[in-house]
Amino acid sequence: MSQSFYGSDTTVTKGISSLGAPTTLGRQTANGRRQQTVGQSTIDAAANGATDFARRHIGPGPAAIETMLQRLGYDSLDALTDAVIPADIRLVQPLQLAPGLEETEALQRLRAIASQNQVWRSYIGLGYHNTKIPTVIQRNVLENPGWYTQYTPYQPEIAQGRLEALLNFQTMVTDLTGLEIANASLLDEGTAAAEAMTMSFNLRKNKKARRFWVSAACHPQTLEVVKTRALPLDIEVVVGDYRQFTPDDSYFGLLLQYPASDGAIYDYGELIHQAHDHKALVTVATDLLSLTLLKPPGEFGADIAVGNSQRFGVPLGFGGPHAAFFATRSAFARKLPGRLVGVSKDNHGTLALRLALQTREQHIRRDAATSNICTAQVLLAIIASMYAVYHGPDGLQRIATRVHQLTVALAQGLRALGYTLADTPYFDTLRVDIGQTQAAILAQAAAKHMNLRLIDNQTLGVSLDETTTPQDVQELLQVFACDSESPAPTELTLDGQSLAIPEQLARTSPYLSHPVFHNHRSETEMLRYLHRLQGKDFSLTTGMIPLGSCTMKLNATAEMVPITWPEFSQIHPFAPLDQVRGYRYLFQELESWLAEITGFAAISLQPNAGSQGEYAGLLVIRQYHQQRGEGHRRVCLIPQSAHGTNPASAVMAGMTVVAVACDQDGNIDVADLRVKADQHQDNLAALMVTYPSTHGVFETAIRDICDIVHSHGGQVYMDGANMNAQVGLCRPADFGADVCHLNLHKTFCIPHGGGGPGVGPIGVQAHLRDFLPSHGLTPSVGGKQAIGAIASAPWGSASILPISWMYIAMMGATGLTQASQVAILNANYVAYRLRDHYDILYTGRNGLVAHECIIDLRPFRKQAGISADDVAKRLIDYGFHPPTMSWPVAGTIMVEPTESESLAELDRFCEAMMAIREEIRAVESGQVSAEDNLLKRAPHTVADLVTVDWQRPYSREQAVFPYPWVREHKFWPAVNRIDQAYGDRNLMCSCPSMDAYSD
Repeated sequence: MSQSFYGSDTTVTKGISSLGAPTTLGRQTANGRRQQTVGQSTIDAAANGATDFARRHIGPGPAAIETMLQRLGYDSLDALTDAVIPADIRLVQPLQLAPGLEETEALQRLRAIASQNQVWRSYIGLGYHNTKIPTVIQRNVLENPGWYTQYTPYQPEIAQGRLEALLNFQTMVTDLTGLEIANASLLDEGTAAAEAMTMSFNLRKNKKARRFWVSAACHPQTLEVVKTRALPLDIEVVVGDYRQFTPDDSYFGLLLQYPASDGAIYDYGELIHQAHDHKALVTVATDLLSLTLLKPPGEFGADIAVGNSQRFGVPLGFGGPHAAFFATRSAFARKLPGRLVGVSKDNHGTLALRLALQTREQHIRRDAATSNICTAQVLLAIIASMYAVYHGPDGLQRIATRVHQLTVALAQGLRALGYTLADTPYFDTLRVDIGQTQAAILAQAAAKHMNLRLIDNQTLGVSLDETTTPQDVQELLQVFACDSESPAPTELTLDGQSLAIPEQLARTSPYLSHPVFHNHRSETEMLRYLHRLQGKDFSLTTGMIPLGSCTMKLNATAEMVPITWPEFSQIHPFAPLDQVRGYRYLFQELESWLAEITGFAAISLQPNAGSQGEYAGLLVIRQYHQQRGEGHRRVCLIPQSAHGTNPASAVMAGMTVVAVACDQDGNIDVADLRVKADQHQDNLAALMVTYPSTHGVFETAIRDICDIVHSHGGQVYMDGANMNAQVGLCRPADFGADVCHLNLHKTFCIPHGGGGPGVGPIGVQAHLRDFLPSHGLTPSVGGKQAIGAIASAPWGSASILPISWMYIAMMGATGLTQASQVAILNANYVAYRLRDHYDILYTGRNGLVAHECIIDLRPFRKQAGISADDVAKRLIDYGFHPPTMSWPVAGTIMVEPTESESLAELDRFCEAMMAIREEIRAVESGQVSAEDNLLKRAPHTVADLVTVDWQRPYSREQAVFPYPWVREHKFWPAVNRIDQAYGDRNLMCSCPSMDAYSD
């Protein structure tokens, strides 16, 4: 394949037909790392090489950039960049990428790639099904930036809409599974099952029990992910037939599939009873739609239920993103992985929602965290919950009944053709013994563009779904008839068709009884409900979200358009590779670009979250040491300033965490690093380092830091959360990193979706290429000595990768580089304007920051009783989402404006912060009460504005319209400040009854 198909006259079709490996880009240095040479000033390049798209993506125009540079005392972006980034790591030649494309041309190119994918009817199953996304949900949630540009709801007063949608999701899951509590989604079914194994292990009564039993009837991709996760924890996974298994005290947990992967429905009651006798916890992987007809797992004794909510209106998308679910008993709430939405009250007693039990989260508990999951699948969980709201319990049951009736008709027809089916009950999937007719059947299926599941040489699987029609069943029977006359399916109407579910396995309990699942039957009501919830949430459509380390930049419309194209969205993750030539080309192109941007030799796109990228990278390092006969290397050095996911990931990878101190400037204490490296040199596995640092500076000693670790036999893992300051300016592989994960949902424009989806691919040096994640159902994925699958789908969240493809394609080398430079410029401009009003906690060379800055609010607690939380809530009154709170330093806020925010928006933010400083000064001077003031009462709502009894030491106008621009565009928080402690003391994690509202 050529460097880029845009730079050639060869047609896209011809380019795709070869599908060779991506060409290695850049120059090789003596040590094997690519180094580049100097390019022109980017401000000049912007006029010559940047596209119109790049100029629209970058907020400040040329005049604004010049104004900011003048205020900072620099005559060009290159001069500022030279002052910020250490000279010994600077790239000195532009990225070897093709020039950027304009929107229309990029979309045309991507359409040509997509056209190489073939959308066949999929009957593969394996936990993935075609579905019908209601158009009102597609248009008003999936395609709506008011939903997909939201951030994780850590500021609940401005996130009540998505919190309500997630509470609906939790309620839906608990009702359908028959368990008491559910989280607000996980990444996919495989990782949810792995989380269940880990939770069971942590809860085990017998500390000597280290075996986890998994039914051979589980989906194979789930089994593979569980095995990958178990290995570094020294958990033995035993696989077998549940009918031949007897639990004993060596097992701490079991995993069952219900219905089984081949469609069979088993009665697990007796086995679960036996497992409980031996203190083992039982996890049941299940299908939500089937549970409208089948007895739920909680009713036959399961302790945990996991699965994928994809078939509730979320497109197949070649594997993701989809929202997994995790339900369990309320006694295990504090060990539940992931996020949990709970019901609390605000300071006026109004019912309000928030993320509950946040002390479980990895940023607080670090290596003692229950999980490293900081990325859920919020947007997809919202879609699934709204699918249930849209259809209600009766609608879901009608869909399930119809799918089952069609499956019964197919079974009857297959038996009439002489085929042998399993004698077990089923819901939507049949296991068909085909004898010696496999080749003929598969040829017939291919002629009709159908994909069937090949279970073994004599057995096929057929799974039906919501989109299946009677005509589809007729054509399936014609396929199995192999051109002979097939019997027409009988009794296919919804009326009169009997069910094939035994009475003892049938559901009798009610579900989805809350009014929210009954009150939105018309599209008018559904539309208004969606819009009402959206209006309660702050998104990028509202204003700047200046969250440090989270990079809430523009998610451009042109980038988002392709995700709903059928050629990307309607393909099964295990479709034959010759049907996804477009996807394969896109993957190879994107991998090639990311390799050039980072300097690494190889990229894996499989990790479907940044946390999963961390985990995958550490497993690659672990495997490297083991293959060299140094499996004893398990010590992971982690700076005290690191992301909280870092130590949690290290523990999950079977490593021992050793903290490295930071100096007074926030940098890694190199002397302490030397001491720790010397102390653990025989067992040193890795150093985890974030660059630029979590304190927002480019550490000048980064090369020395990497060299110290390498000289002691360790590998360097770089957390790529701050890559937005590096693209086009420096490359991790060039200055010493061996592995790095990239947050495509940060640097490369995939939207955060209210707390997910995310994509966290990893790049590795050449010596680690062979250890990249594999996938058992897609043998072409991964290295020769791969670590195994870390996600259910071979390429993770494949359907959103076109977003990053579009971003890179449209920005080109010039645009990408300027984006990084303007991100640095914007952050330094904010720091400059605020430095006379607040202490900027850490700065690097020449008193400058990288792409974010930390504002120290700790003195105000001592001087005026004002906390960082008070400042954050008051910022809401000024129309801004608060910055990152109390991380990496408690009592501070971290601001990252990104390159997409204009000078006018930056000035508004700075003026708001200055005004808040004056409000604090009024408290400091005693002019205003320290207990009753604008900050302590913030945020203010409409109810505050219209209250009759206003007895406060400030005016209503000061409260809700503190600056003129707020009058022009006011975002009203839905509730006042929420009582965090109340919600944890009175944990309620499903939709409350109407009595709760009246109380």
